[in-house]
Amino acid sequence: MRDIVCGYSCSSALISALPQSSFQSSSQSSYSYGPQQAKINRRDGAGGWSPMVTDREPWLQLDLRERMEVTALSTQGRANSEDWVSRYMLLYSDTGQAWKQYRQEDGVGSFEGNTNAEGVVQNRLSQPVRTRFLRLVPVDWNRSGWIGLRLEIYGCSYKSDVADFDGRSALLYRFNQKSMSTVKDVISLRFKSRQAEGVLLHGEGQRGDYITLELHRGKLALYLNLDDTRLRFSGGRVAVTVGSLLDDQHWHTVVMERFNRQVNLTVDAHSQHFTTRGQGDSLEVDYELSFGGIPLPGKPGTFLRKNFHGCIENLYYNGINIVDLAKRRKPQIYSVGNVTFSCSRPQLTACSFVSSSSSYLSLPAPAPSSSSAMGGFSVRFQFRTWNQEGLLLGAHLNPDPHRLELSISNSRLVLSLHSAGHKAQATAGHRVNDGLWHSVSLDSRNLQISLGLDSEPPSTIDQWEQLHSRGSFYFGGCPVSGCRNPTISFQGCMRLISINGQPISLQHVQQGLLGNYNELLFDTCSIRDRCLPNLCEHKGRCLQTWGSFSCDCSGTGYSGATCHNSIYESSCEAYKLMGSSSGFYSIDPDGSGPLGPTQVHCNMTEERVWTVLSHNSTEAVRVQGSSVLQPHIMDLNYSASSDQLRAIVAGSEHCQQEVVYSCRKSRLFNTKDGRPLSYWLDQSGERRSYWGGFLPGVQQCSCSLEENCVDMNYFCNCDADADTWSNDSGVLSYKEHLPVSRLVVGDTDRSGSEAVYRIGPLRCYGDKSLWNSASFYQDSSYLHFPPLQSELSTDVSFFFKTSSTSGVFLENMGVSHFIRIELSSPSVVTFSFDVGNGPMVLSVKSHLPLNDRQWHQVRAERSVKEALLQVDQLPLRFLEAPPNGHTRLRLSSQLFVGGTSSRQRGFLGCIRTLVINGVTLDLEERAKLAPGVSPGCPGYCSGSSSLCHNRGRCIEKSSGFACDCSQSAYGGPSCKEEVSVSFERESSVTFTFQEPFSVMQNRSSQASVWREREREGSRAREDMAFSFVTSHSPAMLLSVCTFSQQYIAVILARNGSLQIWYQLQSDRAPDVFSPVLRSLADGRLHRIRLHREGLDLYVQLDQDVHRKYRLSSDSELVLIRSLTLGKVMRTEGFPEEVVQAGARGFVGCLSSVQFNHVAPLKAALLNRGSSLVTIRGPVVQSNCGALADTISSNNLLDQTSTSSQDTDQRDSQSDVALIAGVVTAVSFITVCVLAVVTRLLYRRQSQRGEPGHHKDKQQQQQRSSEEPAFRTELHLHHAMRDSIKEYYI
Repeated sequence: MRDIVCGYSCSSALISALPQSSFQSSSQSSYSYGPQQAKINRRDGAGGWSPMVTDREPWLQLDLRERMEVTALSTQGRANSEDWVSRYMLLYSDTGQAWKQYRQEDGVGSFEGNTNAEGVVQNRLSQPVRTRFLRLVPVDWNRSGWIGLRLEIYGCSYKSDVADFDGRSALLYRFNQKSMSTVKDVISLRFKSRQAEGVLLHGEGQRGDYITLELHRGKLALYLNLDDTRLRFSGGRVAVTVGSLLDDQHWHTVVMERFNRQVNLTVDAHSQHFTTRGQGDSLEVDYELSFGGIPLPGKPGTFLRKNFHGCIENLYYNGINIVDLAKRRKPQIYSVGNVTFSCSRPQLTACSFVSSSSSYLSLPAPAPSSSSAMGGFSVRFQFRTWNQEGLLLGAHLNPDPHRLELSISNSRLVLSLHSAGHKAQATAGHRVNDGLWHSVSLDSRNLQISLGLDSEPPSTIDQWEQLHSRGSFYFGGCPVSGCRNPTISFQGCMRLISINGQPISLQHVQQGLLGNYNELLFDTCSIRDRCLPNLCEHKGRCLQTWGSFSCDCSGTGYSGATCHNSIYESSCEAYKLMGSSSGFYSIDPDGSGPLGPTQVHCNMTEERVWTVLSHNSTEAVRVQGSSVLQPHIMDLNYSASSDQLRAIVAGSEHCQQEVVYSCRKSRLFNTKDGRPLSYWLDQSGERRSYWGGFLPGVQQCSCSLEENCVDMNYFCNCDADADTWSNDSGVLSYKEHLPVSRLVVGDTDRSGSEAVYRIGPLRCYGDKSLWNSASFYQDSSYLHFPPLQSELSTDVSFFFKTSSTSGVFLENMGVSHFIRIELSSPSVVTFSFDVGNGPMVLSVKSHLPLNDRQWHQVRAERSVKEALLQVDQLPLRFLEAPPNGHTRLRLSSQLFVGGTSSRQRGFLGCIRTLVINGVTLDLEERAKLAPGVSPGCPGYCSGSSSLCHNRGRCIEKSSGFACDCSQSAYGGPSCKEEVSVSFERESSVTFTFQEPFSVMQNRSSQASVWREREREGSRAREDMAFSFVTSHSPAMLLSVCTFSQQYIAVILARNGSLQIWYQLQSDRAPDVFSPVLRSLADGRLHRIRLHREGLDLYVQLDQDVHRKYRLSSDSELVLIRSLTLGKVMRTEGFPEEVVQAGARGFVGCLSSVQFNHVAPLKAALLNRGSSLVTIRGPVVQSNCGALADTISSNNLLDQTSTSSQDTDQRDSQSDVALIAGVVTAVSFITVCVLAVVTRLLYRRQSQRGEPGHHKDKQQQQQRSSEEPAFRTELHLHHAMRDSIKEYYI
């Protein structure tokens, strides 16, 4: 706010000297309660203004007699009374006709008022208002009394130089020389416009430079070219746009600042910074600049259509006051057309329809004009809105029962003529809900009703007889008694209403002299652009209606109400904890931060989880002919950006990169002065000349560190400059320098000199954030960090374990704002905050105590749209933000973790993995210096080693630990053992979900399902994984169906190829994907993982097939009914190919089936009597997955060891491979022999059964005769089945 202008204060009292005529009001209880009594601290009359109790829309208006700069206002209740205003809106206007609501920085359109009659409450304006008229509209008041008001306005006088342009005029500023070339420009002005199009400024030069400021569709567009020949000849001019709804007939401030190619463009409080294209730094304009329009329609190079129609004031070009020069008729200024120097009063006044259910305007139909010989009726008006639906006009017609409706439906105009049992329609327009003014004409003549929209050709409906209006026309809606079939009321603005050629006075309507209305605001169009600024993060698309906005997060990689949360995990380590296997994954190293996701390869075949990032040069490169002056240069481009690489490296425990360098007569260092002849650049572009190990700054190779160089006189083998091949390969492991961004080779220009190099991918392991923890053992202890700098959105996640009954996890305070997360009772976690709308509280209550000394996860988020809280897998709780409330969280004190600033209610226990807005707080480092806090957490489950696998949860015990495998598809002591089941032709396992629920969250009712779905429409997500072995096709592997006619089916086609079917919208054809064309019905174990995020479907098959597909819809599965493994009994809605696969069922082995957080196969084995599980046919637990997994692991180890060796060791590798092949073959033959023997023993044991069952046995064997030989293998360890059954925690 500007309090001091040119050395004087802009805070003078402005009301005290005003005459009584400057005060007006909507009504007054009596003369002594009149508006003239509303001066602050005055006790004249009744001691202030009070309206009549019957006043539906009370207001108090001030005329400051001239335009003033207003900076603050104070309010007071009526003296000696119980009357005061507790909240009010402030409107302003230059003319007293067209009003605009003042909004604070965060968009709040009201001010807090008084709490008693005598106290004075002052509100300072964040942005000063230059205006003549002010209007205060009470919103809330003392309900025990009535409205009472006294006030004072503070500010100072305001002077300006104004020019009025009528749409056919302009001002030309001519230079003293032929052209003007500038490297710095500052252009500032204020304008108010009567239309959405128009040129404010234009200039161009012969070399192709140009600058244009114009209004386009209500936004300000800047076109700027600095000697960019590509733009000059291509004809494509790119605009930078700022602002919205700038044709509202109110003043807007524009500032454009340019220095060389850097440009700032600001409209009101919204700014855009950009860099111009091309290489030019100066703007060269010939002869003149034009303001307000382009005077010659055929001027070369122009693409503009309309001149500006409105007023411009304080127009400065590089410090020159253009309007002042024009007023003084200086020769540099040439006026074209009629330019005047006072702003004319606008004649366009509007009204606002503010309620979607009860707003309407009822107007009687004047008699048609005498010129309309054929009778009928005509209606004309203009409207603007953001809503896709709404009733614009309704009327009853003669003869009865004809009825006419004009509405917005699906963003188009629809005219409907209803008669007895018939309905005729005409449509017009496209996206009429774009916030712009649209002109509508409706005429009935010559047995036709025509609908006109803007400049489009009219649409018509034919009539059998001439229709006439009967009764009133209803605009925007209608009363209950006036509508036979009520529709959604219109929310928006209307103006220029005329019926039968006669204009309608909205002032007469407001005064009760004409028609009737409900829920209308007069003399103002209160539309606002809720997408300016765009509060959707990460390039989310903002969509809006009259009262709210929403975010379309499709394709962003983020989800949530404002696209704040990353849909990807932060590391490969996190994916492994979810139970994932090796493959390509998208990781988001900073979570909800600005970096975005990147694809990496996660290698989970070892104890450590490796993150592998490849680059563009993975093959060996041979170098010859390079020198120090003309070196060979290889720039490495990685699959991630430099910022993402830095984040991944910083968050890893260890990183390394292999550099294989072979040389012949090619040195790495100059032996004379030690200068490097070859070197590499690190992630920051710094030159590095060490070639192995983790000691930076030492010009050595690995052989020197290991003391095994060929010639110990040198630190590198290549520096011996031998005529034979040498090798200086090494592994770079100083992670602050990784990855290698460029390699420079400079000594291969001598005869016989050459080098061969290969740079491996960047490989990192360990996630430093996952186990960063601290223990709090005093209730007065805490860790402190800088205050949160996240005004609009904040997300917090962490794990805790405690035995205490309560304690504060996190707290950050401001002057009046705060945010806090705490354990408020043994089973309740509470998230509370205040952004200026009063304290908001969210709580999650667990049915089990949370102070059980086990790890529990907390996730809390607060945005401008909502707040949410989740604990472990308990149902998500969320709270919508109040409409039109404060949105910015302003915090000033330090962030306290594990305690509070008052050192009371501190937390006793452990906190780990505290992540705020994608940044992991280093608890361990802070804990080293804080009393009562120690780094790390005691217990078996607090280390970084993965004690429990595949989503298993580590449970602390008094003497050790146990793994909770209830959320895992695996079993065993550490959730690593496959849970496998063998299926026959008629076998099936169906898991029925307990209630219809959204995939993302199990809800308590269908209503909450739909609310959740609407709130997080872009968070559609499925995660499926399973293994199978079969020799039969077609086959149904897995199917998921919903109550809303959606389904997922994974089948083997007739040829054995894998097919994935997705049907997400019933009105579209299903999506079908085939990752591989070869047959998977080959009797081998295959692992499949499907992962969907919105439109993206990721498919991993075994270890070598990774596919990404794009779905036709990002809809989520709504109201899931069941998941079926094997034969499908209900096939309605499935296509023929899926029906055939479902009818054939599945013969073979399924293991480790996971669908999101459900393990249906495991549930079937453990809950055979449950109503949620239906088992048909023979379903037998087996160990096929474990057996096949062992074979696959051995093969994978062979492949891994083979690929990790150097190329010059291939001969020895082939020998090893031959031996390994022989061993594998012998092992396979032995297994087969055992299988046959076991099968014979099994048959003999069967024959020894009871005679009464012999016939049944034969029938069963006949039904099973088509089953493959691998069935024997499945039961090799049948006798051990009881011992491998797992009883899960």
